Amino acid sequence: MGYSLGTEELSSKSSGLWRALLAEFVGIFILNFFACAACTHANGDKTLISLAFGLSVFMVVMSIGHISGGHINPAVTAGMLAAGKVSLIRALMYVAAQCAGAVAATTALDVLIPKSFQNGLGNTGLKEGVTDMQGLGFEFFLGFVLVLCVFGVCDENKPDSRFVAPLAIGLTVTLGHLGVVEYTGSSMNPARSFGTAFVTDSWAHHWIYWAGPILGGVTAALLYCQLFKAPTASDASERYRTSADDKEVMLNLMKHAALEESVITT
Repeated sequence: MGYSLGTEELSSKSSGLWRALLAEFVGIFILNFFACAACTHANGDKTLISLAFGLSVFMVVMSIGHISGGHINPAVTAGMLAAGKVSLIRALMYVAAQCAGAVAATTALDVLIPKSFQNGLGNTGLKEGVTDMQGLGFEFFLGFVLVLCVFGVCDENKPDSRFVAPLAIGLTVTLGHLGVVEYTGSSMNPARSFGTAFVTDSWAHHWIYWAGPILGGVTAALLYCQLFKAPTASDASERYRTSADDKEVMLNLMKHAALEESVITT
């Protein structure tokens, strides 16, 4: 696609922008509603929390991925913007829709779950003893591994990977929570943390949950595009053809050498 402002998308029906915004809103609503609901009764069970977030992402990407790309995460959107795969206006509107959906979902939980059972509604925070820079580092690598996976399975030159994309992305979210939830709450997703922080009015260290995943996501996107991107079919064919030609030349040389040796012997 390349880098663009994207003003034409606001009026173009073919861009599907408004339908995509609704998909992003609904997608992160589902994520925050069910995954954060699991946090309220997990009683410290990190596996339950990890599976709740991973399965929610898996379900959402399966459901709306064909409409909006299934970002449901500002870190993913920032990575796509850095790689020139979405316009600036689409990226900003995606993030707004994601934050709105997260706030709506957490508000619904606040209404439905009795106060005595809310347990913070899944709000993310640093564990005692974890510094801001350590928390930033954890969230950086969470954003990095998620966006690296997204770019890997959505690479247009690896069409077979698309069949496992929702599962791979969901499992990556599960992995991130299994590894780091103890230390930062394993946000991976600025909008997810924004939703709970807004409703519970808990803003301590909140900047970490924006800066970390977004920086990690942008780094992963640029790294993949510059170094890890799969070759196009034509590039792969050219490399194979060149390799085959080299082998044929070597084989001819060997035959010629054998023939000369036979003549000399005779």
